[in-house]
Amino acid sequence: MELEFSAEEQAFQQEVRSFLKESFPEHIREATAKTATVFVDAPPAMEWQKILVEKGWAVPSWPEEWGGTNWTATQKYIWAMECSRAGTPAYNPLSLQLLAPVLMEFGSEEQKQKYLPKMLTGEHYWCQGFSEPGSGSDLASLKLKAERQGDHYTVNGSKLWQTHAQFSDHIFCLVRTSSDDRPQKGISFLLIDMDSPGVKVTPIITMGLDHEVNQVFFEDVKVPAENLVGEEGDGWKHAKFLLEHERGGGSSAYRRLAELEHLKHIVADMQADDPEFNDDLHYSKAIARIEIDLKALEMMELRILTDLAAGKMPGAESSMLKLTTVNIEQRIHQLAVDVIGYHALPFKQPDQGPDYAATVVPTYLNSRAASIFGGSQEVQKNIIAKVVLGL
Repeated sequence: MELEFSAEEQAFQQEVRSFLKESFPEHIREATAKTATVFVDAPPAMEWQKILVEKGWAVPSWPEEWGGTNWTATQKYIWAMECSRAGTPAYNPLSLQLLAPVLMEFGSEEQKQKYLPKMLTGEHYWCQGFSEPGSGSDLASLKLKAERQGDHYTVNGSKLWQTHAQFSDHIFCLVRTSSDDRPQKGISFLLIDMDSPGVKVTPIITMGLDHEVNQVFFEDVKVPAENLVGEEGDGWKHAKFLLEHERGGGSSAYRRLAELEHLKHIVADMQADDPEFNDDLHYSKAIARIEIDLKALEMMELRILTDLAAGKMPGAESSMLKLTTVNIEQRIHQLAVDVIGYHALPFKQPDQGPDYAATVVPTYLNSRAASIFGGSQEVQKNIIAKVVLGL
């Protein structure tokens, strides 16, 4: 595993920095800095995506024939690292990074031609329909029913925790097409137009007072049979493939490092107001421990990057990555709440206290969900126990 960038890679890094300095708008940077949720709202995120599309850098992980960059694995890592440092929005990856690989691997040629270009341009904005009431970590128990009737499926039931469903015009869903065998074999992967009659989106306001997630209801929704990805019963296989992409991302260490740098600025501000703040170095020691763990996380990501460059899937390493990332992320946000002390109380009123008080607590509250979404911590540990330890 090579830990030093070559001269060519350093030149590429400088090219990326120059592009971000010249082309990343300040108003999108500000919107990103004020975001307490996982994804920046659709308007600024899609504005940034369009800038990247014009540059040809929107989807580095895609094949070149569909708009990819043909970058090396190291160049992709440099790009992600520099974007994190610059504070660019982590635009909604549900289509570009999750659905797209599934369609490229398992979709029909017609589905690829129909959906991939519109994902790239932003004409289609997708959300993910996996979890349901009572079917989250135990995803195989899902009940959203899709009954084949001639040339279409009729879909009934609901999905829960759909990120950005309020912005979306399409949703990719795991649906139950059979109950005759073990639960996993009766699950299929279906693409649904959110404008279809019978689809209803109900907002869920979180403890952080943000609207990021929703519940989506389906009542006699007709979906063309051609929107089935692969064959009936293949949905569980597609879902496992997708979740490895979701959990085995590439730049978590640098995203967390950007959050840690923000925390350091808060500590410096608090110390400027009170020279005796952190006299026992409690916060300095905690930050140093996180920095050490972030370096270990970076090494883990580089190992996964090496595997991806060799054409391998992350496997159980993606679960290790998620466990480690969530642990570090939550420690950063917990420490931020501790640092600002009573300034955390008026977080619902941004005009009171320092500017950062408006986002610290909502971000902390939102980060608690990271233990669950994308597969709960308990599920990740079970995967590691089974695949790595053979238990």
